[in-house]
Amino acid sequence: MIKITFIIMAIMLSVTCNSQTRKMNQIDTILTKQIHKNKTPSVQYFIFNQDTIIHKFLGGFADIKNNKKTSKTTTYNLYSITKTFTALAILQLAEQKKIDIEQPVITYLPNFPYSSRITVRQLLNHSSGIPNPIPLSWIHLTDEHKLFDRNYFFNQIFTSNKKTKSGPNEKYTYSNLGYVLLGRLIENISGISYEEYIRVNILEILGIKNEEMDFTISNFKQHAKGYHKKYSFSNAILGFMIDKSKFMNTTQGKWNSFNNFYVNGAPYGGLVGNSTALVKYGQELLKPNCRLIKEEYKKMLFTENFTKSSKPTGMCLSWFSGKLGENKYVTHAGGGGGYYCEIRIYPDKGIGSIIMFNRTGMSDERFLDMLDKYVLNQ
Repeated sequence: MIKITFIIMAIMLSVTCNSQTRKMNQIDTILTKQIHKNKTPSVQYFIFNQDTIIHKFLGGFADIKNNKKTSKTTTYNLYSITKTFTALAILQLAEQKKIDIEQPVITYLPNFPYSSRITVRQLLNHSSGIPNPIPLSWIHLTDEHKLFDRNYFFNQIFTSNKKTKSGPNEKYTYSNLGYVLLGRLIENISGISYEEYIRVNILEILGIKNEEMDFTISNFKQHAKGYHKKYSFSNAILGFMIDKSKFMNTTQGKWNSFNNFYVNGAPYGGLVGNSTALVKYGQELLKPNCRLIKEEYKKMLFTENFTKSSKPTGMCLSWFSGKLGENKYVTHAGGGGGYYCEIRIYPDKGIGSIIMFNRTGMSDERFLDMLDKYVLNQ
């Protein structure tokens, strides 16, 4: 009888393992097709729990011309995923009682250019009504970085965009400018630069080295070249957003490449990093005893905002909320010229995921919906 039981258990285990293998193979097939069908030069995907990697995929080229394959050390521009670091920094300061996010921003920024009724929380959840001007001159070349004065640059933008789109917490209005102001708030309160605050209070705590994630491209051993599809509608309109003769480089097959650049607003999109670093960040946020922030404030970070008329916004404090089947998640995408990334946390499942492309992404694609379901449905 015992022998029969062991045989049945072995068969069940074998069936489960085979099923898991098939699902992971489906993920790999989807991502391989992205490369083979010229949807992207490279892609990296990781799904993980707080301790281990459940599945990973790395494929394609970080640099087509020089035949450099992507690897776990390859860095990508993270763009708006940076906003989740900015929001975390604000809540760290709130936990230390240096900021009250319910207070008007003008309490901490005397030169705040908008309504004195707008609170720090409303900057965090994009309900301040502050505009998001498009097209916005959003990047500068690496050799211009030392002379780039972001405060001067954005002061001009604020002067040209004085009018809010709505009253405080009347509705959700995504705003990069709101996160520029949060970056200034962090600097005013902490007494150090925004970049240094993130390095010391987030990256160093997680043991993330400068060559894994930072704001300075020269730190990285292999930075993925950014690409844009040569024959595409978006390539036609790209010229309205940037000076292509300045920022675009050679053509490689069906792809136009970008010269290395920096995002003008570090607090809304300046981080660059590799998959190893981004996974470490996601894993820490899954832990009940997170080293970055207490559970009370982490819950605040992941709680959806409702407008003053009680309408859901789909926006927490920097993180978007959503559901994949019955599984609730918080997520943020980072997209722009040459790169597109997503990070996602499923708090109830204790699982997170990331995906990174070195091709342009202009919208919140929710690409992880296509992949994560194979693991969540096990």
